[in-house]
Amino acid sequence: MRSIRSMLSLLAMVALVAPVAAQSAEGPWLVRVRALSLTPADKSDAIPSLSVPEDAITVSSKIFPELDISYFFATNFAAELVLTYPQKHDVELNGAKIGTFKHLPPTLMLQYHFLPTGSVRPYVGAGVNFTLISDVALLVPGVGALDLDDSSIGGAAQVGADVRLSPGFFLNFDVKKVILGSDVLAGGSAVSKVKVDPWLLSVGIGRRF
Repeated sequence: MRSIRSMLSLLAMVALVAPVAAQSAEGPWLVRVRALSLTPADKSDAIPSLSVPEDAITVSSKIFPELDISYFFATNFAAELVLTYPQKHDVELNGAKIGTFKHLPPTLMLQYHFLPTGSVRPYVGAGVNFTLISDVALLVPGVGALDLDDSSIGGAAQVGADVRLSPGFFLNFDVKKVILGSDVLAGGSAVSKVKVDPWLLSVGIGRRF
């Protein structure tokens, strides 16, 4: 009877430890390469002095590559850093192009993974986006040059899933909403505020090690 109890205790310990051991065998790092589609909200304040109505300033959508690096510091919790290179966007006013700008949007997320050792591994995340804006070249005929703030800080939220393809390799689907905006400046004074607040839809391949 004692040997049976000992065997049952051992089996229970194996059942508890096995998922953690499986994750440990994969390693704490997960690197993904994804194709990302950025769709802006295109909200802007009116500029009464220029007879510009609300939401007349729009920013172009864009598809570009991104790299993210995740570290699992616990079985269900990971930190994710999303990186890319400066992206160039067209800006339109009432449908007419008035120039371009570039933005570099690194994002840091804290994630909770519901099934960290499953074949399908859904997760949710929340974090912060820090966007650097550069190479602003905006010109409105009859008004002159416009400028944008140099940076934007805002919240970010995400939902996604990793689908196991083979040991250590995953297909990833991810959706993020990022708060991103900037004042529009004329002669150094703010004349409007643009809310880009984009949806980011991405798909890619990940490697766990």
